[in-house]
Amino acid sequence: MDLHITKPWDWSKNTDKAWLIPCTESAYLAERWQGLGFKDFLDLGCGLGRHSIYMAQKGFDVNAVDLSDYGVNHLRNRAQKEGLNIKTAVSNMLSLPFVDNSFDCMMAYNVIYHTDTNGFIAVLDEIKRVLRPGGELFLTLISKNTYSFQHAEQYKMLDENTLLRNELEAGQDVPHFYVDIYDVRKFFSDWSFQLPPIENAEYKADDTNYYSKHWWLLLKNREV
Repeated sequence: MDLHITKPWDWSKNTDKAWLIPCTESAYLAERWQGLGFKDFLDLGCGLGRHSIYMAQKGFDVNAVDLSDYGVNHLRNRAQKEGLNIKTAVSNMLSLPFVDNSFDCMMAYNVIYHTDTNGFIAVLDEIKRVLRPGGELFLTLISKNTYSFQHAEQYKMLDENTLLRNELEAGQDVPHFYVDIYDVRKFFSDWSFQLPPIENAEYKADDTNYYSKHWWLLLKNREV
């Protein structure tokens, strides 16, 4: 099926303050990218804007996009309060509002797997289009070793890699596209891995058997 499904996270229903705190990798990426002379940064799927704020504070020229009006407005308001010049737009990741070769570096944290297989392929094409040759991308992908994919019979399956999930009120019927190491190698065969792919430690809630695993990837857009 040629679906290309995307759906915004309903950030108005989020109660987890962790989504306001930059991920631990942000500090490393800022130092690395400053050392490489990178300046133009895209926060793809910015959510509430935690990484946009952090990178702007570090001196990057920041653009941020998300499918959620609420998330983008939250970022705009926070940036204004902190006196940061961050350019924002409500945008579907399947069609980014930027010309070719616009950015030196990009983050997509828990973002581009919120679609189906065909949508994922389309997003990668868009990322390659707007990221300059030699530019770098940090992203996370959800692993097929995650509880939800290991128990896929509990969910509606869109294709062999994609489930619709609704455990969280803020993420009702949001698609989740899953990968294993073989998928990672296949989908990123035309990128250069700057670090070996890392499947992170699992996280478990105290009162359930649920666990989650993600792949962390740092990639370079190969020179033409």
